[in-house]
Amino acid sequence: MTETTPLEKELANLVVEVLNLEDVQPDEIDPQEPLFGEGLGLDSIDALELALALSKTYGVEIRAEDEATREVFRDLRSLARFVEEERKTG
Repeated sequence: MTETTPLEKELANLVVEVLNLEDVQPDEIDPQEPLFGEGLGLDSIDALELALALSKTYGVEIRAEDEATREVFRDLRSLARFVEEERKTG
């Protein structure tokens, strides 16, 4: 398993809590594991819920129509990178 940063740990907790993932513990989510499809198995509704939670928690806005959104939600590591960048520029 890949080393996890503090922000990645926070995001893993947020994912499990917001999406009510009963079968998953936050520390079981590898930061480079895909969030969708073969990875954690999230779907588009999960993405919307997660985007709302990220907005409330970190004050970042993820636009569905933005081409980069798919990359942002690729895994916890890319999500953490996005949050960090938005906090710097926001």
